[in-house]
Amino acid sequence: MTAKPIQLSHVNMFVRNKERSEKFYAEVLGLTVTNRMPRITFLSANEATSHEIALVEIGDDAPGPERDRVGLNHMAWQMGTFEDLKEIYRKLKANDVEITRVSDHNMSLGVYFKDPDGNENEAYYELPKDQWPGPGDDGNIFRGHNPFPWDVEDDTPVDSPRLTVTLGV
Repeated sequence: MTAKPIQLSHVNMFVRNKERSEKFYAEVLGLTVTNRMPRITFLSANEATSHEIALVEIGDDAPGPERDRVGLNHMAWQMGTFEDLKEIYRKLKANDVEITRVSDHNMSLGVYFKDPDGNENEAYYELPKDQWPGPGDDGNIFRGHNPFPWDVEDDTPVDSPRLTVTLGV
């Protein structure tokens, strides 16, 4: 038997201002603060774990994340239902959070956004595995319709190969 990890447990992230980042992750994303130390705050979406993210303060003068450099691209938060994903999308917009894109990955729908330090996050809903479409001729299982048309201002029905939804943004 070969030993292997059972899951990715947490992300430890440098932030400029711990209080500002804690407020964002707790109030906008709804994470629970599980512990605070002078320079570190631990938060979790799953209250059965010690933490899923640790925010480590390094100061207001710290340079921010830069695109096209080696390092973390984004971290993703799985939502329980498609309705939850729509709710977090509306909450991000109501809090003037920078939404960088909304993508249909064929088996999942993701909303990409930035935290106060410019770190990119994704909130996504993934279909149950038995509903995943098969790969195309090229073997790509992520060939969704990108971008998903979320930015409508009324209850216009939106059709997707897998879901028919009413956005009601």
